Amino acid sequence: ESATAFGWLISDMWLGEFDCVSPEVFYSVLGKRYPTFGKRTQQDAQEFLICVLNELHEGLKKVRAHLCKRRCVTDGKPSRGSVSETSIITKLFEGQLSYDIMCLECKTTIDRPERFTVLSLPIPSKSACSLQDCLKCFFQQDILTWNNQIQCSWCGTKQDATVKATITKAPQIIIFHLKRFEWQGKHKRKLSTDICYPLSNLDLSPYSSPLFCTDAEYSLCAVVNHSGFLDDGHYTAFCKHSATKNWYNFDDAQITKIPNASVQSDTAYLLFY
Repeated sequence: ESATAFGWLISDMWLGEFDCVSPEVFYSVLGKRYPTFGKRTQQDAQEFLICVLNELHEGLKKVRAHLCKRRCVTDGKPSRGSVSETSIITKLFEGQLSYDIMCLECKTTIDRPERFTVLSLPIPSKSACSLQDCLKCFFQQDILTWNNQIQCSWCGTKQDATVKATITKAPQIIIFHLKRFEWQGKHKRKLSTDICYPLSNLDLSPYSSPLFCTDAEYSLCAVVNHSGFLDDGHYTAFCKHSATKNWYNFDDAQITKIPNASVQSDTAYLLFY
């Protein structure tokens, strides 16, 4: 149901019959599955995005399974049973990290793969920094101590360890979530750090495994901005037209063409490359 509603929404957008299109039907369908997003209050765009991608993935998997079953019946061939867990969503957005974890006592190293659709990047500065600074912070080696110790199978006890992430599968479209909200004691606050990010030639090779990732350069295609406060703000989006390469600002029903220089925003929250 969600995938169908999303399909109609995209069709309406690309047909060009209207100056703007309301996502009300898709929003309503998704709100039934996720009641939190059905409320008329501000919700987190990153959490909403993950729910949308998951919902579309599951919906498209069902369609694929149905088509596969029909094809088997038509061809007179028995079904193979299992259906692929992939969809257009995973093909476009899913990447994989490898966490190399080394016990500091016995030096045993284990590899833990983990799939992702969104990378949540820490912001290392309160004033200004670059996207590369955020990436370096995310991919730097960390030490696991105290409550974060690992259970070392070789030592048989909990031990301190180092952990370092590497990209082993780069997605076609990579999404970065800039962690602008942080806890300060019992209260959550928003970081207004000005983050500089490139519009093209984003090189992820320093964080990628050369064995698996051969092409790790990306160009920016969309930005989600959040202005205002933690619980009372406003979302807008910058999107690059795939054919004309022009940038547009989507602000509710207002859609305006903007120059490349305006794409650099100090309120950027999600980056799509």
